[in-house]
Amino acid sequence: MLRVPLFLLLLIILAIGEAWLVDRPGEISLSWQGYRIHTSLLVALTALTAAIVALFLLWSGIRFVLRLPPSVSGASRARRRERGYAALSQGIIAVGTGDTRRALKAAAEAQRLIPNEPLALLLRAEAAQLAGDHPAVETTFKAMTQREDMRLLGFRGLHAHAHRRGDPDAAHEFATAAHGIAALPWSASAVVEKHVMAKDWQGAADALNKSGNLLDKPSKDRQSAVLATVIGLEKEENDPQEALRLARAAVNRAPSLVPAVALAARLLGRQSQTRRALKMIEAAWPLGPHPELAKDYLELLPEQTHAQRLERARRLAKLASRDPESLMLVARAAIAAGDYKLARDTMLPLIQRNERPTVRMCLLMAELEEAEHGESGFSRDWLARATRAPRDATWIAGAVMSDQWLPAVPGTGKLDVFVWQKPDESLRAKNEADDAIFRPVSLPPTEEPPLIEKWRPAIPGPGADNAASEAASSSAGNSPDNPHEEQPTGPINMPAPVGPGATGQN
Repeated sequence: MLRVPLFLLLLIILAIGEAWLVDRPGEISLSWQGYRIHTSLLVALTALTAAIVALFLLWSGIRFVLRLPPSVSGASRARRRERGYAALSQGIIAVGTGDTRRALKAAAEAQRLIPNEPLALLLRAEAAQLAGDHPAVETTFKAMTQREDMRLLGFRGLHAHAHRRGDPDAAHEFATAAHGIAALPWSASAVVEKHVMAKDWQGAADALNKSGNLLDKPSKDRQSAVLATVIGLEKEENDPQEALRLARAAVNRAPSLVPAVALAARLLGRQSQTRRALKMIEAAWPLGPHPELAKDYLELLPEQTHAQRLERARRLAKLASRDPESLMLVARAAIAAGDYKLARDTMLPLIQRNERPTVRMCLLMAELEEAEHGESGFSRDWLARATRAPRDATWIAGAVMSDQWLPAVPGTGKLDVFVWQKPDESLRAKNEADDAIFRPVSLPPTEEPPLIEKWRPAIPGPGADNAASEAASSSAGNSPDNPHEEQPTGPINMPAPVGPGATGQN
């Protein structure tokens, strides 16, 4: 906007100056080396201006000639760089789409055109990984470690590649080298994993504490709780005070960590701090009901009667009333207290639901039948169901299952990967035997008592033992006359909750 007014102002100034010189003519005389020059002022100024312009043009020409080779070379380099970045872009796209041939070609082109570009080395490594050329991958990442601006990237790549080829020792060595250059979240985690693999729990805890703010607080607190728990478990017998301190610290960081809560409760119970132990389990129960917590909860007061334990079990179960662990806790305590009706009523929601009862549910029903009626066909029927029932929840980490909690998967440094959950049951077609055992069947209406009441071994009278044996034989489907014939009596074809104690007779 200001250029036009400034240009016009300059023209006005020049015009005024020229008019001023025209109104005031003058002469200039110059004597030099025997020459005498006599001219007017305007002509002298015009000649001086022309000389200045000529000198400027001459200097520009000389500069052009002198700078021509570098200019040509610079333009060539610019064209090479432009082609190199184009190849780099094409290679990155090819890696993203999985086009191995195009990625390798683009990586070679970029490396030829822009050999000192860091992204060219990265593209070369990615293309080699895509092609499965492991020696080329290692060579490229090692070349990165020789450059000051790419050392961390090179060690990170070597670390990841060593993990992929199954060499955790080399992976941790590269991570430690990177951690010595600059502490980063991935290198800090790798250093912790190195100690975990060696089962150096204290070293892992120290490395985790030194990581500062590199890891997010929830993850760091959880991992600290896991390490404190495993250290406390090792010190449980030799140094119970230190074990209790570690366990309580773990519970404060991760209230839902079942092994930490169980350890702290056991140690508090041994120190006659039963009330605190009970409250600790009650606080953890809604977060994750677990059979270990239930066992410790009932055993904290061994001097109590079975009836008193039943009351405590019902109080704990109210904190997670719909969870199967709560129902099984009450049922087991009720069996011990001799309240078989309460045990059966408590188990009904578990064995009548759409899902098949699990192994522990079946075993608990067998225990109930045996406790109430002695060894009978019904208890054997539930034991048979247990052999084919779905598995209960256990500690699972990927494809690894463990009955006991572990802080890490054996052979790896991955910390806190075991979760308490049910394993996936493989799908299988149910045959007729499966249907006979697990499918509830409604009895037709009849005025007679159900066959199950006629079978009851608790009815006194002659031949009761023989009747029980025959019913048990029928329940197993092994008739002596025809082993493949389906028998009309016995518990196999009855609904799951039906049993001698469910008929209202004792």
